[in-house]
Amino acid sequence: MQGASGSAFQVDGVGEVWRIAPMFSTRRRRPRPMTLILFVCGAVIAVGVLALVWLYYPWMRRPWLPTTAARERVEQVARESGTFPLERPRVVVHKAARSLELFDGERLMKVYPIALGTNPVDAKRKEGDGCTPEGSFVVCTRNERSRYHLFLGLSYPNAEDAERGLRVGQITRAQHDEIVAAVRAGKRPPWNTPLGGEVGIHGGGTESDWTVGCIALENGDIEELFLLLSLGDDVMIEP
Repeated sequence: MQGASGSAFQVDGVGEVWRIAPMFSTRRRRPRPMTLILFVCGAVIAVGVLALVWLYYPWMRRPWLPTTAARERVEQVARESGTFPLERPRVVVHKAARSLELFDGERLMKVYPIALGTNPVDAKRKEGDGCTPEGSFVVCTRNERSRYHLFLGLSYPNAEDAERGLRVGQITRAQHDEIVAAVRAGKRPPWNTPLGGEVGIHGGGTESDWTVGCIALENGDIEELFLLLSLGDDVMIEP
C-alpha cells in the first residue's frame, strides 16, 4: 500500500506497519563531494593544457601589429639620421652597463636599458647556464607572436662558440660543421646542441636580470627595434 506522501508501506499479520522505501521525493539531491572534486580537477587540467598550448605553440597567439605610437617613436629615432629605414642599423650590447646601443653606421641613435640572464657576468657556454653570450652575431629570426611580446633571434652559437665546443668535447664534429655552415650562410644555427640556443632580444621588462640568457627590453623599446632591425643586421655583445 502507499502512504499519503507517496511512500510504499507493507503491513504484517499483526497490523504493524513499517516503511519500505520512498517512491519519490521532492527534495533536491546535493552534489556528492567526489563529484565536485573531479569537476574541479578537470577544470584545472583543462586550463593547464590551454596555457601550455599558448606557451609553446606561437600560432595560438595573435601577431603583433605596429601601433601608431610605435611608428611615431621609430620615426623620431630615424629623423636623427635623416633616413627611414636606417641605412646601416646595428646594435652593440654592453652587459656590465646593462645598455643596448642602436647605431646607424657609426652614428649612435639611441640607448636602451636592458636586463640579462640570471648569470649576467659570465659568457654563455652551455644550455641552461643562465648566461648571456658574448661575441659577434646577427639577427637570424623574427617572431611577432613571442610570449615575450616580440623576439629577435640571434645567431648563437657562432663559429667561435662551435670551435670551443668541439675543442672541449662538448659537441661533435658534425654539430660543429652544421653550426659553421649555417653562420657562413647567414642562417639560424642549430639551437638544439649542448651549447644551447634560442637566444635573442625580446620584451618583458628590465627590472632585474631574469631571462635564461636573452636580452630583455621594455615592450615599447623592443617594438622600436623590431621595426628598425632586419634579418642579417649585426649585433655585438660585449662584457
